[in-house]
Parts: sequence; structure tokens; C-alpha cells
Amino acid sequence: MQLILAVETSCDDTSVAVVRHDGFVLSLCSAHQDLVHRPFGGIVPEIASRNHTEQLLPLIERALSEARVGWDSIDGLAVTSRPGLIGSLIVGLVTVKTLALAKNLPFVGVNHLEAHLLAPFLSDKDHSPPKTFDFPYLALAISGGHTHLYEVRALNDYWVLGQTVDDAAGEAFDKFAKMVGLGFPGGVQVDRLAQQGDPRAFEFPRPKSREENFDFSFSGLKTAAQRMVQQMDPLEVKNHLADLCASYQEAIVDSLLSKLKRAVEKVPKSGDSSPWSVVLTGGVSANSRLREAARLWAEDRGVHLVVPPPRFCTDNAAMVGYAGIQRLRRGEASQQDLAPSPRLYEGDFHYTSLSPRRR
Repeated sequence: MQLILAVETSCDDTSVAVVRHDGFVLSLCSAHQDLVHRPFGGIVPEIASRNHTEQLLPLIERALSEARVGWDSIDGLAVTSRPGLIGSLIVGLVTVKTLALAKNLPFVGVNHLEAHLLAPFLSDKDHSPPKTFDFPYLALAISGGHTHLYEVRALNDYWVLGQTVDDAAGEAFDKFAKMVGLGFPGGVQVDRLAQQGDPRAFEFPRPKSREENFDFSFSGLKTAAQRMVQQMDPLEVKNHLADLCASYQEAIVDSLLSKLKRAVEKVPKSGDSSPWSVVLTGGVSANSRLREAARLWAEDRGVHLVVPPPRFCTDNAAMVGYAGIQRLRRGEASQQDLAPSPRLYEGDFHYTSLSPRRR
């Protein structure tokens, strides 16, 4: 098992990649749906799945072409099977199942969150992970739907240290952007405007940042922002928009890093006494302020920080391919009766006593 073709359709991004067993990405082709969902202020599941059906097959042909390989060079297939929007998952899974039958290839369904955790191992002609990077490590996985802190011990050995008790960080960014009239998707626009603003101009809460656990909360922050914006007239919001974005973004960054810093200090590392390696992954890890604040902290404390480039942080098929090829090499091929799931499987992750499982 040397080369795999992978498909990611868990939400609104259609992505296909050709990935080598060592994590080298020969091609990564993605199509985004931001423009079609923007008029609705959020992702419409039916529209997302319909667009996947239109984009997926052309992307597969393009990915093979850009990788300069034919089907005779592909040893297996991988596809996101969970968690995600059920209609979107169906498109990817049915396509891969059909290709597996037609091309007589093994395939494997991949846990989308596991793929994010393994993204730091990816490389291409422009990027390589640090040579010393390996298991175990701590990982902060942050996106529009998930905000989790993990201890990643080995392949298929993932422990949840903490998670959001309400909204995810990416959702908090998008909801704030909608409040101040920036539209959808909002995270990138908040990041851009925040670079021109003062993060100390407005005071926003940092929920749970002083608690000894590793859980997150962003609903209180979102409510505080809504109240503040409602108390300002539209012209005042417009005149202070950069400062509002910078201050709100700083509250999210502080909340995320406070838990990560606590984990580095409090979670014992089994096997040796060397410092933890720390990973940021998921779409929100592309945020420029988060990356800079994490870098400064890591340099100051001597922490080995690994952050994949943005193309491997947002939803992408390359990370699915790496997770898939590792499992196929272990003989973990899926069967044709594999069904998509909007939720994780029992046993996908382990839960520590510090973070009891929430359904």
C-alpha cells in the first residue's frame, strides 16, 4: 500500500487528494461553496450535498492528473464517513464505494476528527513537518463545529482532555461576524479586520479560562458581544469595527491558549520526561493571531509547536488520505455496507476522568 486517493465531503468543502504512505501529498484539489451559502448566512445542508455531486467527479480526475498518476497506480481509497452533514457524507461515501467496486480497490471510512489530528504528518513540495515530530503530542483541534483538546498517544489512541460545553470557536467567530454585518463565512473577515484594530479597545469575557479543567465555552462570549453591539448605534459599530474584531478575536485566542498552556503544565507525559509537542489543527488554527500568539508562547516556554499550513488545517482530503492509508496498511479495510454517520462511533476516542463524555 503505497498510494491512496482520498475524498472529503463532511460539510461544504469538496476535496480530493492523492497521498503517499509517508504523508507526502502529490495533489490536493478542493472546491469551496462560500458564495452559494453566503445569501443564507450559513451552510444549507441540501445545497452543500447537491454541490458535492456536481464537483466531486471532476475533482477526482483533476487530482489524478495533477499527481501525474493513473488508476493503475492507486492502491486504495479513503473517504470521510463520520462525523458530518449526513447528505454531504453520503455523496462522498457512495462515490468511493462505487469506485472501489469498479476499480477493484480496498477502501476505508475515516473519522474526520482523527484526520485533523494526523494532519501534522503531511508534507508536500513546499512544506515538511519537523523531523523530530512524532507521537505522543497534545493537539488543539478547532473548527466551526468542534473545539477539543486531545492527548494523541499513537494511531488509534486518542484521549479527550477537554471540549467545548456549548459553541465551537469557529461558530463563535461566524456568529460575531454576522452580528456586525460581515456576512458568511466570518472567521476570515474577522481575522483580516482585527489586524487593523486594538485588541484592548473592548473588554470581552474569557469563560472557563480560570477553571482547572480543560473544557471551553464560547456562548457567554457570544452573548456579551451581542449585548455590546446592540448598545451601539450602527455608525459607532462601523467606526470601531476593527477594534471590535480585534478585541473579540483576542478573547477567543486567550480562551483557547489558556487551556492548552494548562494541559502542557498539568498532563503527565508517559514514557519519558521530555516536554510535550503541541499541535494546532482544524480550520480555526489558520487564524493569524492564534498562530502568532501560540508561536510567541512556545518560543518563550521552549515548547515544540507544530502547526500545519492552512491548506492542511481546513477541511481537506490530504489529511483523510494519510489517516486512511495508515489504516489500510494495518488491514482495516471497510466493507460495502459501511454507512455514513453524523456522529462519532463508540470507541473513536477515549475520555479521561477530567472530561466526561457528553452526548
